[in-house]
Parts: sequence; structure tokens; C-alpha cells
Amino acid sequence: MDIVLTPQEDDALKTVSLISYILHLIVAVSAVVPGAQMGPVLLLVALIVDMVKRQDAQGTWHASHFRYRIRSVLWAAGLYLITVPLWFLFVLPGWLAWLAISVWFLYRIVWGMMRLNKQQAIDF
Repeated sequence: MDIVLTPQEDDALKTVSLISYILHLIVAVSAVVPGAQMGPVLLLVALIVDMVKRQDAQGTWHASHFRYRIRSVLWAAGLYLITVPLWFLFVLPGWLAWLAISVWFLYRIVWGMMRLNKQQAIDF
């Protein structure tokens, strides 16, 4: 059962989600643009915001967005860590792997932002 939010509570959660998505978007775009690495700090800030504020979204359609962003970051981080050895063994495959992960992360963030804009939950 979904909890009904006041308009102010709904707006506050939308604002937090939008800020988090924008931070994720900056990280994702900078990951695919050579020389524009803004990642670790902004990603950590967004992850902390999501982890702290997700409790406020429990029982609402917003909760799926918080889970989605947290899972996206954790999966991307895990995939990046798994592909680190490729950088030391073979530079080109390492770069291609990181590019693929970054494009995947970018896709997830844009898709999530579109769902947030439509005020729709993310279906798993």
C-alpha cells in the first residue's frame, strides 16, 4: 500500500531525487568525456544523499527511485573494480570495458530521470 504524501513532502522527495539524478548525470557524462573526470566525489555525495533520504520515501513511488540509484551506483562500482586489471594488462580492452559501463550507467540515469519526470515508479 502506497503512503499518500502531502504536496510539500512529495515536492521535497522529487527535489532530492532530481538533485541526486543530476549529480549522477554529471558523473556519467564526465565518465564518457575524456579528461572530464568529476566522478568519485560527486558520486559519493549522491550515494550518501540517497542512502540518508531513502527512509523518507518508504512506501511511496519515490522509494523505487532511491533503490534504483543506489543499485546503479553499486553495480557500476563493482563492474569498474572487476575491470581494473584490464587497464594493467591491456589498455584498450580496459578502456572499452569502462566506456561500456559508463554508457550503461548514463542510460540508467537518463531513464530514471525520465520516469521521475513522469512521476512514475521504477518497475523491477
